[in-house]
Amino acid sequence: MTSTTSTVTTATTRASAVRPRRVPSRHLPLHILLAFLLVYFLIPFWWVIVNSSKDAAGLFGGGSALWFADNVDYWGNLVQLFTFQDGIYARWLVNSALYAVAGGVGATILAATAGYGFAKYRFGGRRAAFAILLGSVMVPSTALVIPTFIMFSQMGITNTIWAVILPSLLNPFGVYLMHVYARDAVPDELLDAARVDGANELRIFIQVALPLLRPAIVTVLLLSIVASWNNYFLPLAMLSDNRLFPVTVGIGLWQGIASANNAGSTSLWSIIILGSLVSVIPLIIAFLTLQKYWQGGLAIGSLK
Repeated sequence: MTSTTSTVTTATTRASAVRPRRVPSRHLPLHILLAFLLVYFLIPFWWVIVNSSKDAAGLFGGGSALWFADNVDYWGNLVQLFTFQDGIYARWLVNSALYAVAGGVGATILAATAGYGFAKYRFGGRRAAFAILLGSVMVPSTALVIPTFIMFSQMGITNTIWAVILPSLLNPFGVYLMHVYARDAVPDELLDAARVDGANELRIFIQVALPLLRPAIVTVLLLSIVASWNNYFLPLAMLSDNRLFPVTVGIGLWQGIASANNAGSTSLWSIIILGSLVSVIPLIIAFLTLQKYWQGGLAIGSLK
């Protein structure tokens, strides 16, 4: 009898564990709000996916803007995208990748070293320098474009790739994020033990601190790459050669041409929309690729 009761109790416990939890009624308005926000943010992306499949007739034929036309022509628009103006769109993609990788990796390296230094070393002027850093976080990057352009023009490096890469290396928010994470994730006792074992400061930073800082490093890298890829105003001000344009400025150039000659540029709008969709794909790939290192690093940190 006792064995039977135990078996029934165990089965009931398992059934209750498998049974899905009901959402409390007090949480229902929050779920409705989140669903509305999800739809709100997905509609523009869905619009780009749908309309990048249409030719000029389908785009301006008066059909639904949120559903596909009868003639889905992704391949035809893709061929036009990469052959228009001698295939300059592919060069813009390469330029964007160069600016994003160089600026993102460089900004991450500087942020990691500076954030670690602020968190683990005591030196003269540390508080004042960190206060200036916090103040620079509040300054919008677009406000610095014109002064930077004037300085770079005097140096003679405008209309070069360095005019876009060098400003992208400065990421005050990344430094602040690395400082906050390094202060808690890297124990001082571990650093002192490494010093007792005879390791120098560079070796301690590379072999001891960096593995513990991996989640923050990946986060700063993602933010820096996305910011560099989406940068528009800086390359627009710095560059005059369209062969050096990133994809953001290049699509803006095509949009200006299509707006100025709307009657004769209906097909150009189709490849502009498809170009916008293609330009988002590398960011999605970068996020999905680095996400596992980000989540894995967070899990390792929680176990330690």
